[in-house]
Formats: sequence, C-alpha cells, structure tokens
Amino acid sequence: MAHSSSEPTWQAEFTRWLRPFLAVLQREAQRRWAPVYLEGLLGPGERKSVAPMAARVAPADVQQLHHFVATSPWATAPLERVLARTAQRLVGGAHAVLIIDDTTLPKQGRHSVGVVRQYCGVLGKTANCQTLISLTLARGEVPLPLALRLYLPREWSEDRDRCRRAGVPPEIPFQSKAGLALAELDRVRAAGVTFGTVLADAGYGMSAAFRQALSARQLTWAVGVLRTQKVYPATVRLRPPRAGPTGRPPTHSVPSAPSVPAAAMIAALGRRAFRRVLWRGGTKGPLAAEFAAVRVRVADGPLRARAQHQPGAPAWLVCERRASGEQKSYLTNHPARTSLLTLARAIKARWVCEQGHQQMKEELGLDHYEGRSWRGLHHHALLSMIAFAFLQHWRLTHLARGKKIAALARPAAAAHPPRRAAPAAPHHPRPARPMSTLPSPARATAA
Repeated sequence: MAHSSSEPTWQAEFTRWLRPFLAVLQREAQRRWAPVYLEGLLGPGERKSVAPMAARVAPADVQQLHHFVATSPWATAPLERVLARTAQRLVGGAHAVLIIDDTTLPKQGRHSVGVVRQYCGVLGKTANCQTLISLTLARGEVPLPLALRLYLPREWSEDRDRCRRAGVPPEIPFQSKAGLALAELDRVRAAGVTFGTVLADAGYGMSAAFRQALSARQLTWAVGVLRTQKVYPATVRLRPPRAGPTGRPPTHSVPSAPSVPAAAMIAALGRRAFRRVLWRGGTKGPLAAEFAAVRVRVADGPLRARAQHQPGAPAWLVCERRASGEQKSYLTNHPARTSLLTLARAIKARWVCEQGHQQMKEELGLDHYEGRSWRGLHHHALLSMIAFAFLQHWRLTHLARGKKIAALARPAAAAHPPRRAAPAAPHHPRPARPMSTLPSPARATAA
C-alpha cells in the first residue's frame, strides 16, 4: 500500500523521539554513533552483532561502531533516567505492573563477563550463559523493559583478576539476584516510575527477605513460591510460652496452630474451592485456569525453637491448577477483600515480560552481542531497551490515532516479525506475539 506523503516515516519519527536521549550524552562522537547503532538494531538483518550491523548501516566504520559500544566510557545512568521517563509516559501509572525476572544469554567459552555453567532458560538446561536481572514495566500486554543488569556469580566476583580482565568496575561486589533486583527497583522508582503491583516468579518469591523488602517499601506484590512454603491459618494466635518445671525459661511465643506446607493448606480446602477464571482473551481463545485462594499468615516471622518460624504478615495463598494437572503456588499481599479474579489477573500479568525478552532477542538482537566486557554488554543491553521503547512508542502512537500499523512504514524489526513459534506446553512461557499485533494498554486493561 502506498503511503501518504504527509505520514512520517519511522526514521523521521525516530530522529525526533531520540533527541532527549542524545541530549544527555556528553560528547559529539557519542551523539553521532548512538543513532547509528540503534538504527542497526531496528533495521533488517538476521544478525545484530557489531560487524553485520556496520555492514548495513556504516560499512566503512566498523571499528568506530565497535569502539562506541564496547570501550567508549559513556555513562548509562543519564540514558536510563530518560528511558524511565519515557516508559512512565507510555505505560506507567496505578494500573501498571513492575515485573522482576531474569533472562539468559547462552555463551561459548569462559571469558565473557559473568559466564558460568548455570541453568539457561533459553535452552532449558544447565549450560554456559550470562544471566541478566530484568525489570519490566507493563500495562495490559505492553511490556517496556527498564533494567537489564548482569548477575555476577560469586566465582566471578571473588576472582578479581578475572573481573579486571573483563572490565568489571572494582567497586562492584557480589550481590544476590534478589539484591540486584531491589537495587534496580529503587533506582527506577527514584526516576519517577509508578506502578500498582510488583510481580516475580518463585526464584525471587521464595525468599522471605525479598518479600519483606517489598512490603517495607509499602508495595503491593504477587510472587510465585514453592509448594513446600510453610504457612499458618489466618486465625493463628500467639500464646505466651509455658515454663517447664526445670531448665531455662522459654522466650518464644507458641502459635495456636502448626504451620503446614502451602500444598497441604490448599488441599484442605477441597476441590470445590477451585473456580475457573478467565483472565483475558488470547490469540487462540480465552486464557483460563482453575484458581483457589485462602488467607494465611506466612511462616516467615522470627525464628523460634527447632528452626520453625513464627507467623508473619497476613497474605493470600493462591493455587493455580492448569489443564495439564500442574499446580503452581503464589503469595500476594493484596488486601483481604480482593476478588479471586483480581488475584488471578495480577499473577498472570507476569508472563508479558517473557514476551518482551523474546522480542528483544529475536527482533533486536539482545543476545547477539559478541564482546566480552562488562561495559560493552551493558551498553548493548541498554541500547536494545531504548530501541524496544521506540517500537512501543511508534505502534502505540499510531494505535491511538486509529491507524492500522500493518499499513504504515515502520522499522523492519517490527514490519517483519519472526514466524510464530509452535504453542508451548502449559508450564512454558507463551511465544511472543509480533509487536504489531499487540493491543494498546487501554484495550488490554479493559479486556
């Protein structure tokens, strides 16, 4: 279809949209090469590492493009603040969610920064890979990644020579994945990002310290937990300890009921406690599963005798039972009067971050970077997020105008999405839908 001459091309809109990002770069060379690198990520091509991109967008300047991303000492913080403001404008607010997750980048050899043999979600097995801790702001089915930070395993952080060779700043200590995620959460909140709920899978949710840190920040959260997570009935009370005839006087209060595994608490509810909940429509029909929920006190309070924890704060224990028979457990600190539909929708909103990760890898080459350094990896990851943010801006702008994106000139990455993968098993993330087919935040939220 021919395009009206009055309609801007994506390149013209990109030049305008990018100005706030370029304004915070200190050197002219950086302001020159950032758009070139981003155009390489947004444009066509199977491979988005430096050499293939340079061949398409700057054939005579491979070394300059490589220097810009791998060794040029431009700071990421100013660009991250602009990205945060952009994300807030596009999808932030009370109806947004902030999803904490991680994504893996398979790597050969042992010299690339942070590479160890660990579980690689992309491959579904233990393999050499890097792990990036991610924070994604989303509303409806529109994800917008805000943070991608490399998790540096202890065997790396304690080997200072190895870190020095990979360019890891000397002040970077070992930090757990949860610790990194909380630091990034504080950073994006300080930059003005707002959201209604924090979501995370059981890799984070199983940590009592992580859940308590979210509550201490007065945030609403919904996280996966193991079915072995101990909980108390919501009616549990603490009784004064009884002194025995001999020995040291007891110091810990005694719960009026024992703690039990989450699976046992749900089983005690019976089958009638489960209700079929449809949380939204999908490309192949309604997305639904059976859910049950019960108020509990989580066994994550002070440690008492025999390594048992006292009751902690009240929470919802939610169980999802899928068509395959698989069951998943969740905890959330939503208010006591929250409906089961609201709980289910909050829990299932987490999967949109998987779509964002997949789209950044398949369409923008997030996992194509071939350098080994700390600086280069974080530069490439940040530029990939900026490119993704532009694609979201481009399509949401035209959806708001009532136009069909398929009929517009747009970046090749969005115009030629990868072929849809076969449907995944119920316990796997759903394949990402091409960006041009995703609904707007308002439509998705209202669905």
